[in-house]
Amino acid sequence: MKVLVVDDEKLIRDVIKEYLALENYQVREAADGAEAVNIVKKENFDIIIMDIMMPKMDGYSACREIKKFKDVPFLFLSARGEEYDKLIGFDLGIDDYVTKPFSPKELVARIKAITKRSEKKEDVFEISGIKLDNIAHDVYIDGKEVYLTPKEYDLLKYFIDNKNVALSRETLLSNIWGYDFYGDDRTIDTHVKTLRKHLGKYKNLIVTVRGMGYKFTYEDNKK
Repeated sequence: MKVLVVDDEKLIRDVIKEYLALENYQVREAADGAEAVNIVKKENFDIIIMDIMMPKMDGYSACREIKKFKDVPFLFLSARGEEYDKLIGFDLGIDDYVTKPFSPKELVARIKAITKRSEKKEDVFEISGIKLDNIAHDVYIDGKEVYLTPKEYDLLKYFIDNKNVALSRETLLSNIWGYDFYGDDRTIDTHVKTLRKHLGKYKNLIVTVRGMGYKFTYEDNKK
């Protein structure tokens, strides 16, 4: 297991590294967000532990940049525990949020839980009559292949990954197109309209949330 620990406080990095070493995790360190982005461009990690308030580039900005080119689980660390800060992190797609000061043992337990969930992600995912091949980026509706653009595929996958969660247009724009995208809400509406056409009889799984955005509704009846 390879972990990147990003924090401008060396003491914090040392403590985390010490406890992770006891679990035989391989640990790389970065002192700020900009350094972390450069490291992730060259290396792969099973999880990134990242502080929010750092010099040069904060954790939010670094997470946005990394998620543009690498799908990796994130756990945020912060001395600030306000709900608003947590919501920003979860809107970015992070997996967990731990407030400082923290218990190193609890942190390790949370890391194990995140990586365990990540290991269960399937290369082929099926929901109702919709099948996604996450390796080939192919989509099948009731066994028949449909052809989506890369953004349409990303949008469908994001909906499914966040099923039954109301997603604002801003959240969809930032997570799929990126914060530097010069577009507006109509971009989302246009792509959703086209995606619904591709889904055929399953188009109603994408529900419009009035005044906010959209939600992919699905009930798993398996026990």
